[in-house]
Amino acid sequence: MKKEISTEKYIKEKWKVNAALFLGGQGISMFGSMLVHYAVMWYVTLKTGSGAVMTLFSVAAVLPTFFISPFGGVWADKYNKKYLINISDGAIALVTLAMAAAFFFGAENIWLLFVCSVARGLGQGVQTPAVNALIPEIVPEENLTRVNGISASIQSICMIAAPMAAGAVLTFMPIGAVLFIDVFTAVIGIAVVFFFVKNPLAVRKEKKAQTGYFTDIKEGLSYMKGKKFIREFMIFAAIFQILFAPAAMMGPLQAARDFGGEVWRLSAVEISFSAGMLLGGLIIGVWGGFKNRAHSFVFASFLLGAETVALGIIGLFGEFWTYAACIAITGMTMPLFMTPVNSILQTNVEKEYMGRVFGVFSMISGIMMPLGMAAFGPLGDVVSIDLIFIATGAAMFFLTFFVLGSKEMLKAGKLPPKDGGSAVKP
Repeated sequence: MKKEISTEKYIKEKWKVNAALFLGGQGISMFGSMLVHYAVMWYVTLKTGSGAVMTLFSVAAVLPTFFISPFGGVWADKYNKKYLINISDGAIALVTLAMAAAFFFGAENIWLLFVCSVARGLGQGVQTPAVNALIPEIVPEENLTRVNGISASIQSICMIAAPMAAGAVLTFMPIGAVLFIDVFTAVIGIAVVFFFVKNPLAVRKEKKAQTGYFTDIKEGLSYMKGKKFIREFMIFAAIFQILFAPAAMMGPLQAARDFGGEVWRLSAVEISFSAGMLLGGLIIGVWGGFKNRAHSFVFASFLLGAETVALGIIGLFGEFWTYAACIAITGMTMPLFMTPVNSILQTNVEKEYMGRVFGVFSMISGIMMPLGMAAFGPLGDVVSIDLIFIATGAAMFFLTFFVLGSKEMLKAGKLPPKDGGSAVKP
């Protein structure tokens, strides 16, 4: 029988290196994926010049994630999470490799890139629940917020560097060669996770009677229904993301209408937001947030509502650089919101349901903003986007009082005593 690493020894000697290797491997793979995503998106834009084609490209990435996430959550609860992460990364890399080979041998068809987009959406729907469920198994509970903050910072670095790198490589390399970059970084990420990341909780109990996937999904939904704080949080998250959709997705359009459509302005908006996210991830990574993590994301929710209102007001009466600064502050607030949310779920959900809860959360996150855009996007053609920002920001601000009135959500946000238990249990 395989000898298990003791919890105490793991916490004292192993978890920091283990977590650093995992985040580093995932960061390398993420950078390659984002670089190729931007390169493909710009390639399709330049080749077609069609807004309809770009819409189809976006849908091809979102819908597969939405439909596969519940099953991805079930798999994360049933099987070894390390293997799931690597299998999803490897499957995406194989599809990308096939597309790269097709382009290399002259089959340069734009619609093949949609196959890549669908594959990425499917892979993300499997990988995201597994990653979120693995982190609390390799990181002590009291350090989850900081580690999630560092993870957010790595994502922000990729968001800043990937578009610039994509523009550079697309200038000097054909799209078929660019696709190979994702394959190369995926191989590195897979190797790091497979050979170097250890999980002392990988030995799992056998699942009872080989239940079917839909039965497992039903069990997960029943579990969430029975947990009041999860039920309340999912409702809050769904409504909040619909309201935040204009600020998250219509910023470049607002900037173009209010200040001018020069490319440098749109680039400045994207870079400001990503730089703000990087700073916010570093802040929450060092600070760790309030003692009650629910207070951290409530504080961030209030800020996001107020900042969205401010963006609307600046659009009406302000200058571009004031607007860009407010965009950066909004970006900085995002990790202050998302990091405590992930940590609360990771420390309050039983391990056997962790994947399914994050699968449903990924599904909500993947579909609510597009739904919000389906409502607010057309409205933006007949009503000032600035007024939409002001109205949705005010609604977000007042919606946050719902969390302050929820005893269950505030209770779930409490950290354990310093000498208490850990997310890593024997």
